[in-house]
Amino acid sequence: MNTFLKKIYQKPEKGSGMGDEPMLEQMCEILREAYPLTELNCGDYACQKLNGMTFRIRAFQARGLGHVSIMQASGFFGLMVMDTLIINPTQLEMPLLSYDRVLAMGNDTLIFEIYDTLLALADLSALAAVQTHYEGLPAHDLGQHWYDSVKLPVSLSKKGKKARHTSAFDACALEYLTAYLEAAGSASVCDPSAKCRKAAVYVEGLLTHGGPSTDVFLKALGREKTEKLFRTILFGTEK
Repeated sequence: MNTFLKKIYQKPEKGSGMGDEPMLEQMCEILREAYPLTELNCGDYACQKLNGMTFRIRAFQARGLGHVSIMQASGFFGLMVMDTLIINPTQLEMPLLSYDRVLAMGNDTLIFEIYDTLLALADLSALAAVQTHYEGLPAHDLGQHWYDSVKLPVSLSKKGKKARHTSAFDACALEYLTAYLEAAGSASVCDPSAKCRKAAVYVEGLLTHGGPSTDVFLKALGREKTEKLFRTILFGTEK
């Protein structure tokens, strides 16, 4: 483990932080230590109220890595909260990372989906090691979707009870992100334009074929606003 990542990962936890700032703060701190983050202007998209949920969205340019966005959602009188982190590494030969954490009705769901936006091979053995380390946690079947063909095997999905599993899910989330950034630290530099075009294939697929989160935004915001949200803010495939 890289020295700066080891230092961060061994810090005492601030609490699970599900649905509030601390957990995403920890993840952003790990990112910020590895790659300087410059916040981007999200305009009216920074706060959206859709279908009884409030979505707070921030986006960053990560120098030497690519585009990063985070989204926090809460609603139904606090009965449901969701954290999202997206890393689109347009400057490095790494796959796209999408993290979701959902807490609802006493259940805790942790999802890391890794999508093949690669132009060449990448060493993802560190992610596979984390996947193996936490294989004892209860698995979550996400069902079948059009994007399964570009989702890499190192993705993981877990679902358990908040009282029983949240602490382990927190540790898994931090360890997985750390492993991803460790892999990025030794990844080769790539052509940003070509890498962005490869990522855009996945993003345009979401807008065309849909997905669990995509469908919510399309229904609430309409196609034009959703396209801008996905392309310029969440994934950064367009400026």
